[in-house]
Amino acid sequence: MKQFNHNTGKHLEVAGASIYYEVIANAGKPTLLFLTGGLGDVEDFNPIIPLFADDYHIVGIDSRGHGKSSLGAEKLTYKRLQQDVEAVIKHLQLRDIHIIGYSDGGVVAYRLALSKNISVQKIVTLGAECSQSSPELNEQFFEGVTHEDYLTSEAFKRNFDCYAQHNPQPDVHKFIDCVEQMWFDRTESGYPNLDADTIEMPALIVRGNDDIDTLESYVAMLPKIPNAILFNVPFEGHTPTFEKYPQFFAQVTKDFLNSDCVSNAPANMAQYNEINR
Repeated sequence: MKQFNHNTGKHLEVAGASIYYEVIANAGKPTLLFLTGGLGDVEDFNPIIPLFADDYHIVGIDSRGHGKSSLGAEKLTYKRLQQDVEAVIKHLQLRDIHIIGYSDGGVVAYRLALSKNISVQKIVTLGAECSQSSPELNEQFFEGVTHEDYLTSEAFKRNFDCYAQHNPQPDVHKFIDCVEQMWFDRTESGYPNLDADTIEMPALIVRGNDDIDTLESYVAMLPKIPNAILFNVPFEGHTPTFEKYPQFFAQVTKDFLNSDCVSNAPANMAQYNEINR
């Protein structure tokens, strides 16, 4: 079965770190790039990789410090992750790619869409806002969370096992500290600034209905992404929706990637009757 395995990939040296990537080759097919969430790694996407492998040339990247990628000496920021991804894309000479980014990977996808340094066609984000709507509330949510809380969490058990087995520079406590600092970064190296820019490319924005970030905050960012579709998934929180509904997620995502993203909503009853004739 075609999945990420942390055995068949390669490393690229980027700004003092060794960035791990895997390719599930499918020559002649569009490229689908997977970007991981905080504390995660590319194997998190394995529930859906077989559902895309026949139709796409698949690339997955362990974010700096995550999985099999080393942390290096630079500060861990969303901007740094963006630059790492751009380096891998240029190294592999990828063109006209689609991106699926979960959580932190979704934030990086927004930054890539704004940077226009690479050729991105469409982005799909899961559990990722363009900006921190309430940074103070975000910090309060994590107040009192300890390293032990992360390390004993069932949600991250496989990730930390993978990290311990594969990471070139394992230091789990430093790793967690760096990730938390990235989450709370309010500078230009953090979340993208959509007060000054607009993302023009088509975006499918997936949110679990019970996520900690509110539906209102997602709706508020839509005017800055005029070609966006918001997909609110019931009975889900911040965990990847594809874990619970892999077939459903894959079908909706494929429909989005294959569509021209032009709205067919009728403006009046005459158009409605024409569409439904």
